[in-house]
Formats: sequence, C-alpha cells, structure tokens
Amino acid sequence: MTFDPSSLKSYILIATAFSAAFIAALWLSLIFWTYRDIKKRTSDPLLRILAVLVVAALFLPGIIIYMVLRPPFSIEDEYQRTLEEEALLQSIEEKNTCPGCGRQIEENWLVCPGCHTRLKKVCHNCKSLISLSWDICPYCGSLTTIIQNDQYNNQTQDLYTNFTDPNAET
Repeated sequence: MTFDPSSLKSYILIATAFSAAFIAALWLSLIFWTYRDIKKRTSDPLLRILAVLVVAALFLPGIIIYMVLRPPFSIEDEYQRTLEEEALLQSIEEKNTCPGCGRQIEENWLVCPGCHTRLKKVCHNCKSLISLSWDICPYCGSLTTIIQNDQYNNQTQDLYTNFTDPNAET
C-alpha cells in the first residue's frame, strides 16, 4: 500500500465539509429550538427577537446564556399554576350553593329561597337539620324516614318554631 498525499488532502477536505455541514445544521437547529422555546415562555416580541439573536450571534455560548436567562416557566405552566391557585382559594372560600339554581345558601336553610329546592330535612326526634342523604340523625341517633309532601309542608311552616340550631350557643 502506498500513501498518496493527494488522497489524504481530499479525505481531509471531505471530513471538513461534513464537519462544517454538521456545525451549520447544529447552529440552525439551536436557533430554531430557541425560537420555539422562547415562544412558549413569553409573549413579548422584543424578548423573542433578542433571545434568537443571542443564540444566532454567539452559537454555543449564546445557548448557554439563553438557558441561564430564559423565563423559568412556560406560559402554559404559569396558566396552570394560576388555575390551581384559584381553585385552591375557591375551595378555601367555598360557599354553600343550591344544587337547583346555584345561588349561595346558608348552612342552616331548609329550602332555597330562590328555587324552593329542598336542602335539608328536620329530624323528627330532636328537630335538628340534617342532610337529605343521611338516614340517621348525628345529633340524637334516631333513624330518619322520608317525609311525605304534606308533612314536608307542615315542617316548613313550623320550621322557625320547632328548629333548634345545634351550633348555636346556649
């Protein structure tokens, strides 16, 4: 095997061309990635242009600078975090609402004054208000029964005279 210096020169030229093409493709892909990433993180057009220009002008040091200075959260992440905070605050401040009309109601109401939806029932033994789904009174332990419509009407009329609020101080 003989060593030909002209073929070595052509191999070096081919390797240099492939290396230059790889570096150019890497440079363009980093510019494209930076644009897509900054687009997800901010809506400010000036900041988008500056981020892309830093990466285009400085290449690898530019991408490192961008990674250090870029906003930590995307717009979608910020929106999700804001929704979570609002949901948490709403659950903390949650008011009772009527299942029929959605208006705010008080805890000790028997019926909704807006749509007349039945909200609670009165224990026949201790006259305390209990949830419609409960079949036993938590205050006196007596079993409850479904009140018929005529008994329901009588109960709503006598509510203020017979009702004793278990939460009220005596």
